[in-house]
Amino acid sequence: MIQSFPPFVNSKTEILILGTMPGIASLEKQEYYAHKRNHFWKIMYTLLNNLAIAEVFEEKIQLLQTNNIGLWDVLENCERKGSLDIHIKNHKENDFETFFKKFPGITTIVFNGKESHKFFLKKFGQIKGITYYVMPSTSPANTMTFENKLKIWSAGFQ
Repeated sequence: MIQSFPPFVNSKTEILILGTMPGIASLEKQEYYAHKRNHFWKIMYTLLNNLAIAEVFEEKIQLLQTNNIGLWDVLENCERKGSLDIHIKNHKENDFETFFKKFPGITTIVFNGKESHKFFLKKFGQIKGITYYVMPSTSPANTMTFENKLKIWSAGFQ
C-alpha cells in the first residue's frame, strides 16, 4: 500500500492541481513530481515566472503558493506496481468534502492527466462552483512534446 502526500494549500489557494498518486521517484524523494523527466515543474516555472527551476522542493511549493495554486492528489492511498496509474487498485480517495469546506476559495481544479480526473469524477462528480480543466499528464510516460503540453496547460492559468 502506498500513501500520498499531504496537500500543499493555504487560505489563499484558488487553483488546485490534482494528480492521481505520486510515482516511485516522488515517493522516494518525498516530493511531488520528482522524476527528472516529468514536465510538471518546467511547465509551472515557464507559466508563472520563466526563471530557472528551483532545486529545493520548498521553493517550488512557494512559487505555487505565491500564485494561489495548491497541489494534492485525488487518491489518499492505493496498491500499485510501478508508477503508472493504470496499475492502481484497491484505492481510497482523499476526503474532498471536508477539504473544500476548509478551503472555500478554491474555484478551479486542474487535473494532471485523465486518470486523476476519472478517479475524482467517479467519486465526487462535478462540484458546484468549481471549474475543471483536464490537462495532459506531465509524466514522462506521456510522450507528447513539452511544447504541446505547455500550450494546453496554459489554458488553465489565464
